[in-house]
Amino acid sequence: MKKLKILFVCGAGLGSSFACQMSAEDVLKKLGVEANLDHSDISSAVSIRPDIIITAQNFQSQFEKFSIDPEQTTIIYLKNIVSKAEIEEKITPVLKELGALA
Repeated sequence: MKKLKILFVCGAGLGSSFACQMSAEDVLKKLGVEANLDHSDISSAVSIRPDIIITAQNFQSQFEKFSIDPEQTTIIYLKNIVSKAEIEEKITPVLKELGALA
């Protein structure tokens, strides 16, 4: 199975996306899932084409302006980007769907 590519996105691609990535690393480790993780700003995220984009709920309207193929990339919106519980709750069904989790 190929290693999933997960992208964490915020406005500038630095602070909150990196904080979210660090929280998600702990969740993925707990679930036993290995993935390629990176963080980016919104405009760059569209061209990267990851398997999963994880971002804050407040960026949803901006993402809706881009044409991201839902067959290729799943977007997960979080209310609290550093909540490991919320990350685990929302990423688990996606990982199962993509075959990364039994």
